[in-house]
Amino acid sequence: MTFRFSRLAFAGSLAALGLPALAQTEVKIAYALATDSHYGVAAQKFEEVVLTETGDQFTFNHFPSSGLGGEREVIEGLQIGTVEATIVSSGTLANFVPDTGVFDIPFLFRDLDHARAVLDGPIGQEILAKFHDVGLHGLAWGEQGFRHITNNRNPIETPADVEGLKIRTMENPVHLKAFNAMGAAPTPMAWPEVISALQQGVIDGQENPLSVIVSVRLDEVQDYLTLSGHVYSPAMLLVSRSFWDGLDDSQKAAFGKAAAEAVTAMRGYIDDVETNGVETLKERGMTVNALSNAEKARFQESISSAYDDYYDTYGRDLVDSIVTFE
Repeated sequence: MTFRFSRLAFAGSLAALGLPALAQTEVKIAYALATDSHYGVAAQKFEEVVLTETGDQFTFNHFPSSGLGGEREVIEGLQIGTVEATIVSSGTLANFVPDTGVFDIPFLFRDLDHARAVLDGPIGQEILAKFHDVGLHGLAWGEQGFRHITNNRNPIETPADVEGLKIRTMENPVHLKAFNAMGAAPTPMAWPEVISALQQGVIDGQENPLSVIVSVRLDEVQDYLTLSGHVYSPAMLLVSRSFWDGLDDSQKAAFGKAAAEAVTAMRGYIDDVETNGVETLKERGMTVNALSNAEKARFQESISSAYDDYYDTYGRDLVDSIVTFE
């Protein structure tokens, strides 16, 4: 389904008066989740600010719920210029700019404030700028929150509880290494396939932030939620480089301002879900348990072999600079 939010009615009024219609540039913005998700909230704010700042220069067509395909396909559409904008998870981004994978290392961030400070600071902005070299333009880091595990097999309290668990992960080598090290059976899968795979028992579980678990009602296909907080999950607001290069300076400023306000709206949504999401899922019937700091430490120890690979891939200095960032 395509959602249209534009000022075409105004243009139609001009035509009815015999006046020339204003030329508008179409912005197709695609994202994997529904309009009432944190992605949808950010997309709406993004459009609102652009239109406020630029008048009738642009018209937005929204493609939520993977309306233009999975995240990889959408990003490839940005690269060839068939899609103008997207909000995407970090898991797919590492396929285009490998350095983004560093943020997916398990147990890297202390809390949301720490993660946001790193992404908004020099480390995050340096990596954001690298998208320009692959036919994309990164406007801002967004957010999904800390990722947690859901499944239909059993509650998870120790690393032994995930052994052999068929768990959907993003197409992300950092996540795959971690779950393989735990003894799970990670299964990379594009998001549009996940719900049916859970319903059919092809996979036992998946891992996502509360913002996703609540908004897509994973409680309808999953029995257990473990608040593991094993990985912080950023997102990104991206536009096509060809689209970006075609904007004038004032338009670029408008899109930059819109991205910043979209991130604020997205983070506000995350803050609300982090506060209320667990109770919502319990009310919907999920069995919920939270890992203590000591239990998290055991999980971190169980994937110690993966850390050697992370240091080799991203450099120990970079990883340590994120861990110690204030």
